[in-house]
Amino acid sequence: MKKAKIICNPNSGRQIVQKNIFNLVKILKENNYYVDIYTTKAQLDAMYAASEACKNEYDIVAAIGGDGTVNEVVNGIMANEFRPKLAVYPAGTVNDFASYLKIPRVMKEFAKIIIKGKTTRIDVGLAGDRYFLNVAAAGLLTDVAYRVSPEAKTVLGKFAYYLEGLRELPRQIFKPIKITLKIGDIEEEREILFFLVANTPSVGGFKYVAPEASINDGKFDLLIVEKSQFIDVASIFFMALSGNHTSHPNLQYIQIDAFRVHCDDNIYVDLDGEQGGKLPMDFRIEKEAIDLIIPSDVI
Repeated sequence: MKKAKIICNPNSGRQIVQKNIFNLVKILKENNYYVDIYTTKAQLDAMYAASEACKNEYDIVAAIGGDGTVNEVVNGIMANEFRPKLAVYPAGTVNDFASYLKIPRVMKEFAKIIIKGKTTRIDVGLAGDRYFLNVAAAGLLTDVAYRVSPEAKTVLGKFAYYLEGLRELPRQIFKPIKITLKIGDIEEEREILFFLVANTPSVGGFKYVAPEASINDGKFDLLIVEKSQFIDVASIFFMALSGNHTSHPNLQYIQIDAFRVHCDDNIYVDLDGEQGGKLPMDFRIEKEAIDLIIPSDVI
């Protein structure tokens, strides 16, 4: 009998999803799975629960929540030598990673992909001492996720982030940050608005932010937006809707497996929508670190 641990954030997204979890449990049990549910109550609960599942050698850990919940589960898994297969159900507001992989929102369909058991090995990023699955970013607008209230997320979904972003943009737009970027042996000072590294093309609800990104190529897709005027930044965001922004003169887009960013200012780094410490920070990729359960028609 296989063992499955379901880790659920009851505050994620529109919350109605949580009512359907017992359908998932029922289907898995009917297919000879031992199942237990862990409901998070505080920050880092999902990480600790995932780590315990590894220690008890569960076959599958299913993360039901938003990108932040998935991030905690990934950190719990990565802290252990024995790593169960990971299943991700998109119950949050944005769900970039699950959306890219076309994970179904119908719980019965989600149960079916777990039972079928198709997997792929995926890369995991390491930023300082914390892992991330989809994106790490610092600079302009990266604190929007913390400013949006849980109530607004529930009612407005992704639109809440866009509204908050529009409100913040005029206040932040002329506040570049000075960094020292080190890639290999090359070190250079830059004045930028923000940078982000992505593991999939989808970031912040935009499907084509890192159009060449792949979850198992052993590379980060690094985007750096240089100090710019408002009109230049606005054009980058507009072009990002269709993935045509990577040739913009104020944006650098490269693929690398490791780099370091130093900054003397008090700049936080966002990891999958959660605060992940401050600069300076080292970033590197852990190639094909976790087995991810995916739909049969993906990859």
